[in-house]
Amino acid sequence: MNLINKKVTHKRFGMGSIVNHSDAVVEIHFASESKKFVYPDVFGKHLKLHDEKIADSLEKILHEKEMELKEEERKKEEEKELQRKYQELRLGHEKLMKNHTLHPESQMVSWCDAEERNTAFSEWKVSSGVIKSGNNKGKPNKPIRLHQNSAVLLTAIDSDSPEKDREILGVYMVKDNFIGKLCEDGNIPAHSEYRLQLTEEESAQMPFWKYYANEKSPLKTTWNTGKYRYFDNSWMAQILRDIVSLRSGTEEQELAQQFLDHFCKMNQIVEQDLPEPNGALLRA
Repeated sequence: MNLINKKVTHKRFGMGSIVNHSDAVVEIHFASESKKFVYPDVFGKHLKLHDEKIADSLEKILHEKEMELKEEERKKEEEKELQRKYQELRLGHEKLMKNHTLHPESQMVSWCDAEERNTAFSEWKVSSGVIKSGNNKGKPNKPIRLHQNSAVLLTAIDSDSPEKDREILGVYMVKDNFIGKLCEDGNIPAHSEYRLQLTEEESAQMPFWKYYANEKSPLKTTWNTGKYRYFDNSWMAQILRDIVSLRSGTEEQELAQQFLDHFCKMNQIVEQDLPEPNGALLRA
């Protein structure tokens, strides 16, 4: 827009003529002096163009700029609100992490069906399933006991095999800073480092019921219902210790030992003080 030589009136300096302007500055010569102003802002409140046609065009430009400024301000406010909510969530998360009381049975064993035998290791996560009854029927189960000290044990049996033949397929620590109470979708992701998948030969030597016993029926190898169940921290340590022993002399032994060391540290367990397994298979 060419404004050179256009006549204007300023509230303070009176009538003048535009002698120069750029995208950011307009220079106006008044009766006794020249003044520079911010362009186009000065036209909004302090300066009036005599040419009505150009004045209308300039008014549109000012309106568009005003809308842009309002949009920028709105985005800034949205960003501030998002930051406030993020800070609120972060502080709440830190509080949960700091005030967490170590539960003696904060480990999980998952019943993997045929499909999960593959996806559990390709995606390194399992689901805690859904609620079967009540007002929350169909909603994901919240694995409320799981915390940063928890590991998830993956187990399965062949469809034509008895429950006592359930084998351990693998194990992983939950993802860093995972809090079961805050898990809305029921998915339990694995730690980026502490995860182990057993070979078929290794699984055959790791029967689940060697370690696990139902408190109400300690001699029975029955799962009954449910996608998962919690179990004793020391039992998980026994399982990890036996995986280390199973892999003795192999390249994978060191990783398994690092996993066990980390697990024991997170659960305040002294490896040397661990008792021997005493699951339902050994009690029968």
